[in-house]
Amino acid sequence: MELHGRSVRQDVRELGETLGDVIAGHASDISFEAVETARTAAIDYRSGDAPDRRPLERSLRQNPEDVNTDIARAFTNYFELINLAEERERIRALRRGEHEGSLGDSLRAAVETLANEGAPPETVARVLEDVRVKPTFTAHPTEARRKTVKASLQRVSDLIKELDERRLTDQERKVKLERLDALVESLWTTRQVRERRPEPFDESRNVHWYLANVIFDVVPQVYEELEDALEAEYDDPPEVPQILDFRSWAGSDRDGNPYVTPEVTEKTLGRQRRLVLERYQEALADIAGVLSQDATRVDVNGLPESLQTDAHAVPGVVERANERYPDEPFRQKVAVMLERVSRVDDVRPGGYEDSAAFHGELERLTEALRNTSLDDVATEYVDPLIRQVETFGFHLAALDLRDHQQMHTGALEQALSQKNIDYTGMNEGERVEFLTEAILQDQPVLDLTDTEGLDDDASRVFRRFDALENWQREYGPEAIDMYAISMTEEPSHVLEVLFLADQAGVTCLPDHAGIDIVPLLETESALSGARRIMGTLFENDAYTQSLQARDGVQEVMLGYSDSNKENGFLAANWEFDRAQRRLAQITDDYGVGLRFFHGRGGSISRGGGPMNEALLALPKETVSGEVKFTQQGEAIAETYGNPRIAERELEQMLNAQVRSRHAAVTQPDDRLPGHWEDAMDIMAEAARDAYRDLLETEGFVSYFEQATPITVIEQLNLGSRPASRSGERSVEDLRAIPWVFSWTQSRCIIPGWYGLGTGIQTYLDKGGDLQVLREMYEGWPVFQTTLDNAALSLARTEMEIASEYANLAEDDLREEFFPRIQAEYENASGHVLATTQRDDLVDRPWLRESLNRRNPYVDPLNYLQIDLLNQSHRTNQAERTLRLTVKGIAAGMKNTG
Repeated sequence: MELHGRSVRQDVRELGETLGDVIAGHASDISFEAVETARTAAIDYRSGDAPDRRPLERSLRQNPEDVNTDIARAFTNYFELINLAEERERIRALRRGEHEGSLGDSLRAAVETLANEGAPPETVARVLEDVRVKPTFTAHPTEARRKTVKASLQRVSDLIKELDERRLTDQERKVKLERLDALVESLWTTRQVRERRPEPFDESRNVHWYLANVIFDVVPQVYEELEDALEAEYDDPPEVPQILDFRSWAGSDRDGNPYVTPEVTEKTLGRQRRLVLERYQEALADIAGVLSQDATRVDVNGLPESLQTDAHAVPGVVERANERYPDEPFRQKVAVMLERVSRVDDVRPGGYEDSAAFHGELERLTEALRNTSLDDVATEYVDPLIRQVETFGFHLAALDLRDHQQMHTGALEQALSQKNIDYTGMNEGERVEFLTEAILQDQPVLDLTDTEGLDDDASRVFRRFDALENWQREYGPEAIDMYAISMTEEPSHVLEVLFLADQAGVTCLPDHAGIDIVPLLETESALSGARRIMGTLFENDAYTQSLQARDGVQEVMLGYSDSNKENGFLAANWEFDRAQRRLAQITDDYGVGLRFFHGRGGSISRGGGPMNEALLALPKETVSGEVKFTQQGEAIAETYGNPRIAERELEQMLNAQVRSRHAAVTQPDDRLPGHWEDAMDIMAEAARDAYRDLLETEGFVSYFEQATPITVIEQLNLGSRPASRSGERSVEDLRAIPWVFSWTQSRCIIPGWYGLGTGIQTYLDKGGDLQVLREMYEGWPVFQTTLDNAALSLARTEMEIASEYANLAEDDLREEFFPRIQAEYENASGHVLATTQRDDLVDRPWLRESLNRRNPYVDPLNYLQIDLLNQSHRTNQAERTLRLTVKGIAAGMKNTG
């Protein structure tokens, strides 16, 4: 059976030809010829038919400004279309795998693995009870595309799907292709670069789209797949509990973004509720259409009593439903449920008190259907909605609050000074003692509604905590119940948030704690000092009471981005592995449950990479079953933009977590060979030293500023958050996203590999054995994932192009830094190939094909960007073209930060 009517090569070829026809029809002849000249010159060099890139460079320098703008637009549009073609090819592979039963990393594969290892149903049930995967969406500025452009591309994607999966007549195909031509024409004539910076609520709306339009529909399919797999392997399969939970920072992450105000958060909560209630009403209307059973033909035991209860909650509604649907009690019941859902966010009485009440009604409905032998109707129509209510509640996604610890400290210093309390002058021990006593006493210390005399930052902190109690009352505690503290370095940083929650009435110990307080450990000092920080908290009377009120589970967030920027790729990865083991030991010593929250970025240097591989590589003793991780920017679009890919991604995450938890339960001993740890210690220390030496060499910041497009990226309207924390120019102050984004644009992705080569070489120079490294790679998932991710960053680095960016720097800076970077690249590449015993840094044929397809088309954008960066006085049009090259390279590299 042939599932598809097209191939990726046909999609790439026809989309490219269509774009070429559109350019020929809308751009000048000069522009069209210039695009073709740049394209063929780049291909000729990559294929070996040209000795160098001088023809490409010469043509770009000689072109008029408007022509180069068309070139940038042409290659940007090309990559947007090719990305759709490659997405379609991935879907083809998924459909073929499902059809043939050969799809790896699926939920079916996970259940088969457990069954083949002899896991009885009781063990599987225990594993599933422990597992809870919590993707957390952030609003970090890594999505370079405008919403309008994304909408156009979605229409193109839908057309390609129809051409590929449907059997069409010649006339039907002609109509589809004509529509495709029109959409590509529209894309060419649409502005590509945002004219204004998005506001926080715009970012919230973006996240909401994926939650309400894709994930909401995919979740029941994931559960159904797992249930089918369990039924196939076990005669008495265990029940599947809730294993997915979605959270968001969009609209609630204040760290470094003064525009995320309490008003934005409240607006976000309100919109999320409206969206999820609308989806429930749509589902109930659909259910009502099939529940037309005649009461004279089926037994509807239990429904009349339920409707009588409804009559007390919504007087008159039951009567109207009875009049409209006589002798159709199931439809009557659903009509009443629909009305009650519509009143949840309404001034009219009778709405469901919370999602648990609605969930209970659905459970009773499906029970009544099954009692009437309408099992298929219950399974197909009601069970999916039960899963959705279980997952999304009345809030769509729970919001996490976050702010920098300095904001809390500064607010307390100001407010307490007005009470003649010298918090500023206290040392750490004195602060812990003061905060503990203040939390445990009955009398409040501060009135958070009184912000007179406080600066803007402190006022925002107080208003946020004051509003938190109202938000939980209005939208339910589960809608916003976590607070992350960036740059946590001391126990007092955590107690400050507990104190503010206590003053706001969100926490009232010992009986109630309304939020999980989550320290974000992201610096070397915080990670290495985890026992001091967490041990002090676990021995603190106030914090212990708070933990007990939150089921005795401590969530700890690990920040990959800033740790990598501070210590380099290899040292950061090794420190995170050790920190997780250390934290697991600490919480075990104190009898506290542990949930890790992995602050992963889109790029490999910021913790990115395949999620299922990352989860499988976690140390066994850290796998409690629950896991959170951030997803952001283009990573959200790539993961959740297409329903089939979204389902696959969620299945892979759950596959990894189920297998990892089973291994942790049944084979908990995960001790590493001592000589492996020694090897990593040597390599990580040497890699860190090499990386820090590069960054701390005088002139490095100037080199970074001159040899990358950082100054352009800082001005892009990518997100609402400023690019740096204070506006100063330093590596420490610069946020991780623009740091990685800049190096990626210049094709020199040092955040993903710098120091690795020196680390391995130092180990070998000190008597280390290459065979040991190979054994580590084969037998240790952490080391394997680290090297595989580094290999990908190395493969996407192009030192020849990077050297052209280096030429933009002053001569002395170029000579100081670029040879070191190039030597480290060659060193790292050689050692990775030797350790992995591969001939190519890329070991996946589809990825090599993708890189080979993309590289010739990225080259013109890079060289055009270099030429524009080299101009000391750019016109307004040149500035727009420069910004467009950034967008095009991001599309071509499929990554920003």
